[in-house]
Amino acid sequence: MASSGKLMKLVFMVPLPALLFVSAILEAAGAGNDSLSQSVFSLDRYGARGDGRHDDTHALEMAWKAACASPRPAVVLVPDGRRYLLKLVTLHGPCKSSITLTVKGTLLASPNRADWSDNDRRHWIVFRSVNKLTVNGGGAIDGHGEKWWPHSCKINKALPCKEAPTALSFHYCTNLRVEGLKIVNSQQIHMSVEDCTNVQLARLSITAPGTSPNTDGIHITRSKDVRVTNCKIKTGDDCMSIENGTHNLHVSKVVCGPGHGISIGSLGDDNSRAEVSGITIDSVQLNGTTNGARIKTYQGGSGYAKDITFQNMIMYNVKNPIIIDQNYCDKAKPCGEQKSAVQVSNVVFRNIRGTTITKDAIKMNCSKNVPCQGITLQNINLKMQGDKGNTESTCQNAKWEKKFGTVHPQPCTATKSGDN
Repeated sequence: MASSGKLMKLVFMVPLPALLFVSAILEAAGAGNDSLSQSVFSLDRYGARGDGRHDDTHALEMAWKAACASPRPAVVLVPDGRRYLLKLVTLHGPCKSSITLTVKGTLLASPNRADWSDNDRRHWIVFRSVNKLTVNGGGAIDGHGEKWWPHSCKINKALPCKEAPTALSFHYCTNLRVEGLKIVNSQQIHMSVEDCTNVQLARLSITAPGTSPNTDGIHITRSKDVRVTNCKIKTGDDCMSIENGTHNLHVSKVVCGPGHGISIGSLGDDNSRAEVSGITIDSVQLNGTTNGARIKTYQGGSGYAKDITFQNMIMYNVKNPIIIDQNYCDKAKPCGEQKSAVQVSNVVFRNIRGTTITKDAIKMNCSKNVPCQGITLQNINLKMQGDKGNTESTCQNAKWEKKFGTVHPQPCTATKSGDN
């Protein structure tokens, strides 16, 4: 009994910070088989409250700073069962070794819009210039978007149009992996990948109401060698928006809807140059989306969108299943006709089937001066929802390359590439 009493005294003499440190290591063990060989930096060790009410931004910044300085692989741990309130935060690299943010609990945006200044309303959590970054853990990132959406000019047209934060932004990152997260109710875009190389996004659940404005699921721009797999995206805007500077992107096994579908663009806005190539959208299911496979460009732009494949897609009650629109305009004032345009070429639509709620299942609204070229259709079967009539194709200035297999509806009369 005496020895037992001494043991109890020893246990209770261990300082609380040490216990928290041991607890953090044990919890991080669930983050991967190599966790115990890594340095673990739990937010709770840096003063985080995790109650969803007190500001834990500084604790995350301090944990990140310590982890980033670690000479061996480091884990920043967001513990399970807690809610960590954050304001705008930027987590900078470069770091001394690889670094992982393991989110087991919830990162919660401040509900106070005044915590964002007009100087930077576009971001919430930003990762910048980090090599070998992984974000994982199975937890949630909650943007508190319901505090922002009523103030959007798309909801209340009497209000001026202002930006709102993107929940997760990755800028100038290389060898990036984001996997196994739930991202919900972002203020605007849920995730943005900008100026990044060698990116893998997998097993993400991205959710916001279908009426929420500008809440794109995954936005990709000026990035190359990107793979997106096994994601479920339900939002109020594009499930994925693929914009200027995106090269070698492969998307597979994505379920989308509600939302606006998968869009390449918009490109060429404000007479800008755009370059997009090597895009494959494969094995995607769209449920009740505004668009299915879409390419959209403004008049007046320049550059190209080429070598693009949409294939193995199933659509249920999609409004515009296949659409190329080189006369896109999303401005307060009408867009005037211009002579230049982003060149759209070598686009394949293959193995696409399902139902539409409009007759125009295939729309080619191409530029008069820079028409779409090299458009291929193969094994297309798009029918009206409930067999309520026949579907149709509409064309302006589209130059078809080839048609293979059964294509329904038949492509509208147009010249083949190379013909006048």
